[in-house]
Amino acid sequence: TVDNLRRPSATSLTSAMMHLSLLIACPALLLTPSASVLRASPVMQLRDQQPAVPVQPREVQQVVPVGTQNFNRAPVGTQNFNSQQNYQSYQSGRTSTTTGTRTRSLADISRAKQLEDPSILVQGGSLRTWSYRNPLVDEVNVELSTEGRPLDADIELWHGPDNTPVKMRVYVENGEMRPFSCVIETPRGPNTIALRNIGQLEFPFAANVFHDRIDQPSNECLNSATTIQGGALRTYPFESVVETVQVMLKTDGRPLNARIELLQGPNNNKQVIELYTEDGLNRPFFCTLATPGSGNVVRVVNTAPVEFPMSASVVAHLINDNYTSGAVLGGDVVIGGDLTW
Repeated sequence: TVDNLRRPSATSLTSAMMHLSLLIACPALLLTPSASVLRASPVMQLRDQQPAVPVQPREVQQVVPVGTQNFNRAPVGTQNFNSQQNYQSYQSGRTSTTTGTRTRSLADISRAKQLEDPSILVQGGSLRTWSYRNPLVDEVNVELSTEGRPLDADIELWHGPDNTPVKMRVYVENGEMRPFSCVIETPRGPNTIALRNIGQLEFPFAANVFHDRIDQPSNECLNSATTIQGGALRTYPFESVVETVQVMLKTDGRPLNARIELLQGPNNNKQVIELYTEDGLNRPFFCTLATPGSGNVVRVVNTAPVEFPMSASVVAHLINDNYTSGAVLGGDVVIGGDLTW
């Protein structure tokens, strides 16, 4: 009996071996206290009284649908902005550098050029239109110029469907030296100004149509009108000191058909305007001609029949008092560059 008590049973040996294997496999069980030990030990109860560490929520990435653009993030491949202000400046078209200076974008440069020179380039054979729906716009100013090449254009006023109350054909030998400028009356809007470059592709011109800075005729131009009968013509010579000339044509309400020529020398047309207006009273014609150099003559021809007379006024506008022809009275005369008197 004593031997049986001292000798362990097979069941106890098996249980001891299982506990030993668990301790070897999981040594952390030796360091982890049980629930009963935590309740019995006052030192370990401090673990429950410690404040809980707040859990930081994970950042959720916003999913953008396919085909849309995420404006809150910079596109892939663009520069990394250091502040929100720089990125907002980038979105508005202006990016600030690290030194504080501001660089100009292509949109700003294009906008500045339009403010400085709002002219539109019209290529050869193309058409450009300017529409005014406001009925308060009763006249517009049209300016055409080139870089020194000839200018050949058709100008029309469209008022309603299939109604062209004003049309003209303009030819200028040198659009840089003699730019074209005229005023077209546009009562009872809406109206549309149509400019067509009827020249070749090699002859573009710059066009500008505006309504806020209208050229007005002088008092001398308004008070010096003369009557030109149908089929008749008048010539107006000007001296070399005259730089620009004002021309105004009108009727008593009848149609206006005229031809205006700027001559410099015998039969040397520098500028030609062929004009038609359905009502010369409500839609008179007014233009300013540049007359550089000497020997300028303005010729006005009434191409209508004798039943349609018109009133014409051609006066000098800008006069250069400091103009000199280059000749010096009493100076030395050089013949061929070799002999002197």
